Amino acid sequence: MAIYLSYIMEFNKQNIQSKTTTAETHVIDEGLRAYMLKVYNYMASGIFLTGIISLFLFKLSVVMAPDGSITGLTSVGNALYNSALMWIVMLAPLGVVIYMSFGIRKMSAAKAQMTFWIFAALMGASLSSIFLVYTGASITRVFFITAGTFGAMSIYGYTTKRDLTRLGSFLMMGLIGIIIASIVNIFMKSSMMYFVISIIGVLVFVGLTAYDTQKIKNMYLVSDTGEVMGKKAVMGALTLYLDFINLFLMLLMLFGQRR
Repeated sequence: MAIYLSYIMEFNKQNIQSKTTTAETHVIDEGLRAYMLKVYNYMASGIFLTGIISLFLFKLSVVMAPDGSITGLTSVGNALYNSALMWIVMLAPLGVVIYMSFGIRKMSAAKAQMTFWIFAALMGASLSSIFLVYTGASITRVFFITAGTFGAMSIYGYTTKRDLTRLGSFLMMGLIGIIIASIVNIFMKSSMMYFVISIIGVLVFVGLTAYDTQKIKNMYLVSDTGEVMGKKAVMGALTLYLDFINLFLMLLMLFGQRR
């Protein structure tokens, strides 16, 4: 009888644990889904803002012929692309990223969001020059290729059970190599190295998209307050935004049609 009662108690305990685990898992799933949705919403909004600002500044900067060719620059264009302001516009996003990376702990979630929007707008100003180099049709085409590739790899990173930590270390080494090679190629101006950097860059940022998605997913904690979760969502969005933009630029170098 005692053994029987013990069996019943253990059986009931297992059922209670199973029900508790199921309930906790449900809470985690709902919270994680809301957290990741916030990350993707911030990221998509940032990309949209960047695109709008970029196209708007390009329209203000150039004189267009009826056939769509660029015949000259306006005063805004000369200020953006042919003056010292060009360097400020190019380096300002880097400054904001550094500021967010080192100052996020002291920021409120609202301030982090505002800083992210400022960063996205500055990136729009910085990227407006691509419209001077590539046709609008090829930019649009490459954007949708990027969106499809990014979406597929992000889904993989979110759903895979495989630990991508080792892949992340390898990809970071590849990223450092790309940066060094790009700096060297500024002076060498080798078309072959330019092509190789683009190919390797696509592979690196495709991998980073999956790796970063998994890392952002693993950052989620049920115990996080709304403030902490808000800041995590902003930093996650910033990470994926950078993966998307860099993948887009690498693909544009490969498949973009120059004017």
